[in-house]
Amino acid sequence: MTDVTGSPDDVLHTLFRSEQGGHEQVVLCQDRATGLKAVIAIHSTALGPALGGTRFYPYASEEAAVADALNLARGMSYKNAMAGLDHGGGKAVIIGDPEQIKSEELLLAYGRFVASLGGRYVTACDVGTYVADMDVVARECRWTTGRSPENGGAGDSSVLTAFGVFQGMRASAQHLWGDPSLRGRTVGVAGVGKVGRHLVEHLLEDGARVVIADVRQDSVGRIVDKHPSVEVAVDTERLIRTEGLDIYAPCALGGALDDESVPALTARIVCGAANNQLAHPGVEKDLDDRGILYAPDYVVNAGGVIQVADELHGFDFDRCKEKAAKIFDTTLAIFARAKEDGIPPAAAADRIAENRIAEARRP
Repeated sequence: MTDVTGSPDDVLHTLFRSEQGGHEQVVLCQDRATGLKAVIAIHSTALGPALGGTRFYPYASEEAAVADALNLARGMSYKNAMAGLDHGGGKAVIIGDPEQIKSEELLLAYGRFVASLGGRYVTACDVGTYVADMDVVARECRWTTGRSPENGGAGDSSVLTAFGVFQGMRASAQHLWGDPSLRGRTVGVAGVGKVGRHLVEHLLEDGARVVIADVRQDSVGRIVDKHPSVEVAVDTERLIRTEGLDIYAPCALGGALDDESVPALTARIVCGAANNQLAHPGVEKDLDDRGILYAPDYVVNAGGVIQVADELHGFDFDRCKEKAAKIFDTTLAIFARAKEDGIPPAAAADRIAENRIAEARRP
């Protein structure tokens, strides 16, 4: 998947005139009374209503917010297709610092905008939004998932997101080393917030040595206080250069794999929860050329969307966990397809997802 940048011309070109665009609908939302500025992007409804979270983030510009919404929505189409869900891809972003401007009135206004789409887009949590926020949005919009159990929802979707990433990591180990166990392996986790902290738990339970990095020292502190054996890198740049690192797990924002980080990586596997990890086209080949096995992000981090999709039909955690466990097999199948076609795993995953979406569009 090719990302769009934040320039106005590039946004419009991607949306209307490039193969990477093809988005069905982009909605700009504004409510001056509450300070709400949001973008809702629907990439595809070929497989069903678009499903994807709401990101609340202080973007540098409105153009950058639109670009991110377009990229994320397209990624959700591929993610939902690879997860076997009857949902297309969509995503929303709210512009601003959630710690400064988030309010009940703003979330209610946002809920009204989502509701106005009549079910074409189903929203959930993402960076900057939480279960409590979705409970508020749901008061104005019935097409809201990721709500609290007290309000008929599934609760925190990061639990199964981390579980799915762990399954993808096990599959990667199986493919590369012939054994899915991570015992004795050194895993670097960049970002130990919503998903990363749960991933750390799985890794420790499996016997891995864990090294973490996060810009938020309180997040690092919570992990170390609970698990003194966890090591801490000064920052992500130091983390990716850790001697003896076997696996690198980007679990913060996108673009973690770029022209600077890929040559510096000491890990043999990259498998993490962050969306849109490849900063630009060609990075997947750079990883492949270096002999680094890349587990496509939208495949391994699909546990959360599996959970929120199930919420629409009466949530059952065990049923969702069983589906998320299949990420292990899906990841292995992608590696096998990549080897068969002589292409990087990211390209193989794209082909499989695109085929499912294309089949759904046929009369």
